[in-house]
Amino acid sequence: QVQLVESGGGLVQPGGSLRLSCTVSGTIFGIYMAWYRQAPGKQRELVARITTDRSTKYLDSVKGRFTISRDNVPGAVYLQMDSLKPEDTAGYYCNNDPNTWSWGQGTQVTVAS
Repeated sequence: QVQLVESGGGLVQPGGSLRLSCTVSGTIFGIYMAWYRQAPGKQRELVARITTDRSTKYLDSVKGRFTISRDNVPGAVYLQMDSLKPEDTAGYYCNNDPNTWSWGQGTQVTVAS
């Protein structure tokens, strides 16, 4: 059973930055990974994806502001978030892509002045 632990969220002013971390109980070698987010009353959406050769893809609304990266051993995925906007407020979760693992507890990001 893979366990995911997200951290690094918090309250930040618009324009600020946060770096999210996700530790995985085991290697993620050979696995596509992603960050997802879910705001209250909205469906969970994929924010950023990173492949095994470190190719990346982003939700249009975060392109140029967010950067996803990974370490395969030990398994970890990161999300550098810059120029944060109030609409980025959500719970952030990492998981494989396509998602087949159980979700972790996530980390809350709140962007407000």
